[in-house]
Amino acid sequence: MISITAIFNSKPENTEQLQNMLHSLVTETRKEAACIRYDLHATENNFIIWEEWQDQPGLDIHNQQPYLLDFIAKSEALVATPIQVYKTTQIL
Repeated sequence: MISITAIFNSKPENTEQLQNMLHSLVTETRKEAACIRYDLHATENNFIIWEEWQDQPGLDIHNQQPYLLDFIAKSEALVATPIQVYKTTQIL
């Protein structure tokens, strides 16, 4: 299993728009066969997506989905800092 954490720091004036885009992203991603978990968390202007994937091929397919690529392109103007993505392995 592969775990991903993605962190988005919205510009204050774009928080609602980014949140709506993230909701759409989560809805579409959860339909993917290899997606085990794709949860959205929020605090103020910060959003975190916690992801779990069955395997690397499934994650690779996700990373090429048109809706993800569209989200990335459009969200870059809405965030205050670059999107942070961490691929991690559970150790305990």
